[in-house]
This record gives sequence, structure tokens and C-alpha cells, in this order.
Amino acid sequence: MKKSYDFSKSVKNPYLRKPKKQLTIRLDEDTIDYFRSLAEQSGIPYQSLINLYLRDCAAEKKTLRLEWAS
Repeated sequence: MKKSYDFSKSVKNPYLRKPKKQLTIRLDEDTIDYFRSLAEQSGIPYQSLINLYLRDCAAEKKTLRLEWAS
């Protein structure tokens, strides 16, 4: 291994369309269990399923309807 490498002529990965950003999110256990069960059925990792669902919500510009019990 070299002591240092020259990355001045490097280029971004042309095959990577949109890089994903890692973040921490708090989800209920039953929500995670739901997506894990879907993941087992479909063969897609549960984090990818959550991402696909959220992406669909954003694309459709879905809004949350909250009704509070009085």
C-alpha cells in the first residue's frame, strides 16, 4: 500500500444516479415487523421497502390526514 494516493483526476461514479443518505429514524417495532414480513414475502430488504414506500408517497405528493379523537 502506498502512503498516499492522488485523487486529483478521479471522477464520480457514472452509474450511481442518486446516492442515498444515511440517517437515524425512530420507528415503532410493529411498523418494522410489518415491513420485515413484507420483505420476507417479496425477497426485498425491509429498508429498501421502506424507502420505496416513502419514495412513492413523495412522488404522489401524498399528505397525512390526522383525525384526533375528542
